[in-house]
Amino acid sequence: MFILRRLDGVPPESFQNQIRQLVIEHVGQLSSVGISQDNALYPLYQYGVGLEVHQYLMALDGTRGLAVQLTLALDADAPDQLLGFALTLPAQDDPEACALAYLAVEPSHRRQGIARALVEDLRSRYACVELSTFAGQVPWFEAMGLQVVASAGPQVLMSSTGRPSGALIGRLDVAPIYQTLEVMQIHAYLLKHQGDEAMIEAERLRDERLDSLTEEAKACVAQRLMRH
Repeated sequence: MFILRRLDGVPPESFQNQIRQLVIEHVGQLSSVGISQDNALYPLYQYGVGLEVHQYLMALDGTRGLAVQLTLALDADAPDQLLGFALTLPAQDDPEACALAYLAVEPSHRRQGIARALVEDLRSRYACVELSTFAGQVPWFEAMGLQVVASAGPQVLMSSTGRPSGALIGRLDVAPIYQTLEVMQIHAYLLKHQGDEAMIEAERLRDERLDSLTEEAKACVAQRLMRH
């Protein structure tokens, strides 16, 4: 069994660490790049996306001018153990709209209704819940009552109302993360151990995968729109 807990501020460090670990282990699903685990650049994105989520967690204290909400799914018998989480960005100009930025559940506790409960909790509080996901995950979110709206690069935009909210949703500028000293050091380490050719090939494979995901997103949207 699990319980949901909504936090009003920056989570305790123990939860931060568990969230970070969950992100690092599933960065392929949580990153908009959809980086594959066998890509040599994978460790770079593990660090980058982990830092992205960390920055959003720090914004929960309200000092960064950004609206962020965090809901944790915890083990009912051991409430210090994280089973999953949803990080949400409420719209700044519409109290009825929000964007689901990150959703993850521990593999050992999947198919137990945790992700469904996190999404349903959002839908109970917001008339319009938006999110971007990969085409392969669209059927699952459709089962949650969300509808395909449009393609958005390698991802598909979905909404609980079947249309974009048009609301102003603030997001962190994550580009500087990938220009930090730490990222440069990771890249230098990978370059040293993998070599120039392997890194160039990794970038090519990443871009090729992005192109493929973009085509999948377009096909998914076209298929859904034809139904209507």
